[in-house]
Amino acid sequence: MNAPATTELPVVVIGAGPAGLAAAAHLLDRGIEPLVLEAGPTAGAAVREWSHVRLFSTWGEVVDPAAEKLLAPTGWTRPDPATYPSGGDWADFYLQPLADVLGDRVRTGATVTGVSRTGRDRIVDADREQQPFVVHVAHAGGREERVLARAVIDASGTWATPSPAGGSGLPALGEKGAVDRITYRVPDLEDPTARARYAGRRTAVIGSGASAFTALAYLADLAKSDDGAGTKGVWILRRGMSGSTFGGGEADQLPARGALGLAAKAAVEDGHADAVTGFRTEAIERDPDGRLIVVGEDGRRLDPVDEVIVLTGFRPDLSFLGELRLGLDERLQAPVALAPLIDPNQHSCGTVYPHGHRELSHPEQGVYLVGMKSYGRAPTFLAMTGYEQVRSVAAAIAGDLDAADRVELTLPETGVCGGAGLFDAPDAARADGGGCAPAPQLVRLGTPAVVAAPAEQAPAGGCCGS
Repeated sequence: MNAPATTELPVVVIGAGPAGLAAAAHLLDRGIEPLVLEAGPTAGAAVREWSHVRLFSTWGEVVDPAAEKLLAPTGWTRPDPATYPSGGDWADFYLQPLADVLGDRVRTGATVTGVSRTGRDRIVDADREQQPFVVHVAHAGGREERVLARAVIDASGTWATPSPAGGSGLPALGEKGAVDRITYRVPDLEDPTARARYAGRRTAVIGSGASAFTALAYLADLAKSDDGAGTKGVWILRRGMSGSTFGGGEADQLPARGALGLAAKAAVEDGHADAVTGFRTEAIERDPDGRLIVVGEDGRRLDPVDEVIVLTGFRPDLSFLGELRLGLDERLQAPVALAPLIDPNQHSCGTVYPHGHRELSHPEQGVYLVGMKSYGRAPTFLAMTGYEQVRSVAAAIAGDLDAADRVELTLPETGVCGGAGLFDAPDAARADGGGCAPAPQLVRLGTPAVVAAPAEQAPAGGCCGS
């Protein structure tokens, strides 16, 4: 039996997160049927796993225009664009309503296990580009399915594949055996179970980015609470301590990042955390009492800790794409044309040039990695960047190269990533006097505030609006 004409097939979108659902909205806007395959039980499943963390971006920066157009007939109203949602807010008030509108086009509990060309493995050249893609799917109940597609957009993100504690990029010796005492996420210390796990205990935090800052600040806040006496953090950094260790502080272009750094600095200066520098983890051992001893490549052995929080970044899962011909940068595991634009040694999220289908393309025509997945191991990804990516990709799939090549997003270098982070209330990041956000300041930590009621005439985007 012959396969149907490629143009009659849907575009398979892997992942029902922010980028994946936005891709579906843009495809529908161009008359192309999407099929979104989500491994989790709900749309935005990964976002829900960090529901207690507030975004750095405002509501005005995390709602895709095509998605909003799709939602409008349902009576959906975007929350106040000037306020900062938590991960839970984003999932409940935007991602789930968008998935509901898409209806049967979104399938949950559907894990993509492989992608290839119909009848062509990675080696075969003959007539390759004329064959539709074949996507193998494992459903939650154990059923397997084979789906044909005209194109594949992988928006599966990197959340499920955190980087390990080992300084070489490999798991430290003993790391897997100590998994009962290790987490790779910022814990929700408002949750009673998590709070009991860390209260009054000594916890190592491995990492040097915003997530590590957040964890240190959360632990310091717990140490100062009535039920947290004795809580202590041990901050393990692979590099030495310098003026940039805690970020830019009040000079940081990203106010929330500056606030996080100041909070981490306060945790160290106030004695709630000890910093261990120039330490690359080689092994994690257990002492006779079951506590963990972190061992460095230089032979140093730290005092025992009760828990370890590993926050060393994320990496893409490329295992199910092994039969495709991808062009990936050898360092970042990002598309080769995109990698120089997102090199973290040169760029922050506000200085990444908006990019689209050409930078995201591969030798295997018709397959695109978008969203966090497109950044490989690079950090500081913006939802706005992902929305521009999928707008361009959808236009390219539709054959509208003029629109696909047109840049329709401007990212100001200052303020676009600014956000609540550790700020308590949605209005805490508003400033009088012309700035997009206030200078960073130390603030009380706690449960994310509820999103403010929608504003009828709020600006549609940017950090300040007009």
